[in-house]
Amino acid sequence: MNYQNLEQSINGQTGPIISILDQGIAAGASDIHLRPGRTPYIRVNTVLKPLTEFMLTSEEIFEFGRSFLSEQKIDELTDKGEIDASLSYKERRFRANLFLQTDGYTLALRVIPMDIPSLESLNLPEVLKDLCEKKRGLILVTGPTGSGKTTTLAAMINYINQRRKENIVTIEDPIEYLYPQLESLISQRELGAHTRSFANALRASLRQDPDIILVGEMRDLDTIAVALTAAETGHLVLSTLHTVGAANSMDRIIDVFPAHQQSQVRAQLSNVIEAVISQQLLPSVSCNEMLPAVEVMLGTPAIRNVIREGKTHQIMSIIEGNTAQQMVTMDWALVYLYRKGQIAKDTALHYSVDRAALCRDIGIPLRR
Repeated sequence: MNYQNLEQSINGQTGPIISILDQGIAAGASDIHLRPGRTPYIRVNTVLKPLTEFMLTSEEIFEFGRSFLSEQKIDELTDKGEIDASLSYKERRFRANLFLQTDGYTLALRVIPMDIPSLESLNLPEVLKDLCEKKRGLILVTGPTGSGKTTTLAAMINYINQRRKENIVTIEDPIEYLYPQLESLISQRELGAHTRSFANALRASLRQDPDIILVGEMRDLDTIAVALTAAETGHLVLSTLHTVGAANSMDRIIDVFPAHQQSQVRAQLSNVIEAVISQQLLPSVSCNEMLPAVEVMLGTPAIRNVIREGKTHQIMSIIEGNTAQQMVTMDWALVYLYRKGQIAKDTALHYSVDRAALCRDIGIPLRR
């Protein structure tokens, strides 16, 4: 993989922080936390685990930061108190956030897998493959932070890349997965390094002859407005929202706009929405892996109609009544995993949307 102009390699360095990275990699950690005057922690399958043999100072963490930060980023860190960056080590990549807090400089590292996982290996529904065949419209992957949204989108883009000749433009913050040039032509742009904002890059992408546009996050009105326009003008747009549930996702998009524009936005959204994939990551019964529970809403005529009419509260009942069309609610996804013996009962209850309904569906009494 070529990381030129993307991040700084720290190969060849030595010291306690390198040993911490080695242990984190060996343990399969998703995150590594370095705090001054305290034991470092790694997160493995959502559980934080201490590395008690280490103790770092603020100065050690800052000096490590200097090894992969440019002078411009160091100035920004000094000025703002935090900085985002990325680095590579031993053919692995890390997303870094170095920030100042009461104890001193602190570093949070997210481990980015080198290989793009397949949809099958992620245990995602088969309907995602059908969505990858779409030529236009809007597909949203939603869920809380750390629920695997970026990885799901990467698997979808790579599925397309292996099968279709398309011009794909991605706008990310930061770039996590690097896509090989297979069947598709792929341009990857990073916020800060290559463009000033999602909205600016999205507008520019419309002049770059794209077939597919991946927007890392629809986080503001301008980005959402341009994304809807892009989907409406014949492009396939994939993006994320930090929402749980299809109905909440539709409301979030509409509510971003002023009241006088919301009727128009509902009509526009109803015309372009192809799917909302809402997911959560859950620990398995064995606690040695994370499994996705996935709610699927498809842009059927009934779904489009309730969005247009401002009746998004009816979305859940439409999903429940259309399981034959491969739609599924979050609670039924949890019931499915529980009945297969893949997650524990308490896990299903903890992540449920309607606890009482889930108890009824799996045949246990509701505990008050």
